[in-house]
Amino acid sequence: MDELALQRLLDDVRSGACSPDEAVLRLRRLPFADLGFAKVDHHRSLRQGLPEAVYGQGKTADQCSAIVGELLGDRHDDADGVSDGGPPVILTRADEDQVARALGDHPGGVRTVTGRATGADQVRGELSTVVWRPAASRLARTLVVTAGTSDLPVARECEATLVALGLRPTLLADCGVAGVHRLLASADELAETDAVVVVAGMEGALASLVGGITPAPVVAVPTSTGYGAALEGVTALLAMHASCAAGITVVGIDNGFGAACAVARMLP
Repeated sequence: MDELALQRLLDDVRSGACSPDEAVLRLRRLPFADLGFAKVDHHRSLRQGLPEAVYGQGKTADQCSAIVGELLGDRHDDADGVSDGGPPVILTRADEDQVARALGDHPGGVRTVTGRATGADQVRGELSTVVWRPAASRLARTLVVTAGTSDLPVARECEATLVALGLRPTLLADCGVAGVHRLLASADELAETDAVVVVAGMEGALASLVGGITPAPVVAVPTSTGYGAALEGVTALLAMHASCAAGITVVGIDNGFGAACAVARMLP
């Protein structure tokens, strides 16, 4: 339930299109629904303006599908049968079995294959993000920049989440040190962008470079890409925190989803 759905429900009670008893049944699911194995938060969109999401790691395919179904039930049809849709539903870091079950039980989701899992998630193989009923488009312009193709799984997760939240990002891949000229050639695009997400592993230098040439807010995502002293993303994380480009926001290692949510909080 989001603010629009709650307003419409109250309007329908006032107009008589919805009985008080029916309204009570709907509101009884707030703020959460207890599925036995999980408590699904229906109040998050009202509190934060961000939808609840389903994180696939550690869940069975049945559990993912059940949570998605509960979230998809958070909608409202008015007296004419017109639905307000409800908040977006996002299933992220989902493996093949989880995706197949969720889409089989709940058709209509848009799947983005993010690629091979990163870090400790590698044993799960290729992962995906699935989005049902994405939010209406927002006017803000966003850019997702990666240091190389090895960072694409995290960047694609970020991209899919931004789309779910109503933003339409441009993905600019492979702009590491060897391809910096491509990024510099896009300086005009950076100047016209409302927010930039920089995804980089190894030493994480790309965040400082971008932070020094764009006036837009920059959210940096360290990735576990790298070897030796890269320490599975710790080096990139610390480098981004220590960046001389002032004002960079840094999220956790491989957290493309969190970066998208940070951008959504920043932008109108």
